[in-house]
Amino acid sequence: MALRNGLLVHGPRFWAAAVRDDRRVIVASGRKPRFAVGPLASVPVLRGVLRVGETLAVLPAVRRGLPEARFALEDGPSNVAILVSTLMAATVRHRFRLIIVQEATAAVVGLVPALLVLRTSPASVWHAVEHKSIAAYEAGGADEIANARDHAKEHRRCGSNLVLPLVVTSIVANTALRLTGRRRSLRVRAATTALSVGAAVEIFAFAVKVPEHPVSRVVHGVGHVIQSAFVTREPDDEDLDVGRAAMQRLLRAEADGA
Repeated sequence: MALRNGLLVHGPRFWAAAVRDDRRVIVASGRKPRFAVGPLASVPVLRGVLRVGETLAVLPAVRRGLPEARFALEDGPSNVAILVSTLMAATVRHRFRLIIVQEATAAVVGLVPALLVLRTSPASVWHAVEHKSIAAYEAGGADEIANARDHAKEHRRCGSNLVLPLVVTSIVANTALRLTGRRRSLRVRAATTALSVGAAVEIFAFAVKVPEHPVSRVVHGVGHVIQSAFVTREPDDEDLDVGRAAMQRLLRAEADGA
């Protein structure tokens, strides 16, 4: 996960983060919360919701363990983009008669402000650091991380590849809910969101496992465009040093178990 001033990485049991603060590199790590354990880890849709929950639950731990860390959307322009996205989505819903067209248009239009802000955000550089560092480790282990610059700034397992599946599942779920005519209580909306997220993660996982499938090609194609055009920018050597520090700290934590 890209931060505004560094990199957060996850392993099976631990998280580690490194940030640059006044030219210093500050590193921390800790044990990550685990929800998708035992039988729950094999239940389709539910396991995706639990995995996303684990990712979000790490953030407070990072804030406690590394107060200098700043999250990607932790700034004024990002907050404005989220507000504008919400308003745009709400506005376009009333421009069309068909419910599915309303939902599809709102989902797509709502993404635009966020993508435009991320294009110039410092987080886009750290997003590229994340991809290069992980790709290097996957290609040659811990020693290859020093050569992260030689690896692509786009990655097949990036969360950007979750965007299209999530847009599709949200459109389908919200349309189905509205067609039932049921009252959209907070509980119902939460369940609908959870179902959308879980289904999207299943599609994402399928695309990773079967990359040559036509559906996978579309998912990865859209994700690659989002990454290359909006959410990643080439880092410099000092940025990659921060990424290497995060990866080394994570590997050490996983090896030591503490």
